Amino acid sequence: SAPPAPAAASAAPAPAAAQMPAPAPAPAADAPVPGGRLFASPLARRLAAQWHVDLLGVTGTGPHGRIVRRDVEAARDRAPAAAAQPLAGRPAAHRVPHTGMRRAIARRLTESKQNVPHFYLTVDCRMDALLALRAQANQGGAVKLSVNDFIVRAAALALREVPEVNASWHEDAVEYHAGADISVAVATDGGLVTPIVRDADVKPLSAIAGEIAELAGRAKINRLKPEEFTGGSLTVSNLGMYGIGQFAAIINPPQAAILAVGASERRPVVDEDGALAVASVMTVTLSADHRVVDGAVGARWLAAFRKLIENPVRILL
Repeated sequence: SAPPAPAAASAAPAPAAAQMPAPAPAPAADAPVPGGRLFASPLARRLAAQWHVDLLGVTGTGPHGRIVRRDVEAARDRAPAAAAQPLAGRPAAHRVPHTGMRRAIARRLTESKQNVPHFYLTVDCRMDALLALRAQANQGGAVKLSVNDFIVRAAALALREVPEVNASWHEDAVEYHAGADISVAVATDGGLVTPIVRDADVKPLSAIAGEIAELAGRAKINRLKPEEFTGGSLTVSNLGMYGIGQFAAIINPPQAAILAVGASERRPVVDEDGALAVASVMTVTLSADHRVVDGAVGARWLAAFRKLIENPVRILL
């Protein structure tokens, strides 16, 4: 006789547990899920909105195909303009990759502001005598002196008078420098660089003027040697030529101070007889590292600097 027919597998009822529905497959990352939502993390959504990345074109690599941060970043990097869909009425944004110089500047300034305890001292300097002396010196001279040339030498001479400011902080000691080496902030296309005028306290103004012009010229075409912008005693940052009246600058480590120089402006003043007058006045702000320079020391240095500026013949000696 024929063997009995095998029972159909589908005919037998399954146990209750076996009747639970299987998990639904994860939705594709590049397609909407039910309800019109995308399978993406909140951070990915936020970054996509910030960078104008269309999540419909992004493939998720997270768990179960979830779109995560790295997926949005990859999509952004594939579109260098970073704004594949500009906002209505606006041109597309333009992203410029960081240069090595810009990264180094950003790192050093961030470290300085975070790790160096800055404090600030501000004074006004009468400029009339200096401006008159400069005009005389430039009459028929081969080298034209700028106000900044006078400021650089005055800063160096003030370091000679108050040598406690001519110092650098190290974890094991404070280093006091033998020479007055003044860094001069120069704006370039790649960022701010600070070439150094060595021994500015013993050089004549004409030599300082020529050296600053030569260093600044090479700085703007990225032709400085490392030793020409490394070290230094103090930095002079002058934004007066841009019409800035007053500002505070970030210290350039390992230096302990930086002098922010504003514009020379005609302002009402009270003269020695108590009468109201008009004078050319320049505001300067000293940012100092409180680990090296105490408040009274910084004040003495700034007083010495102002005295030189207001009695400029001493700068020529």
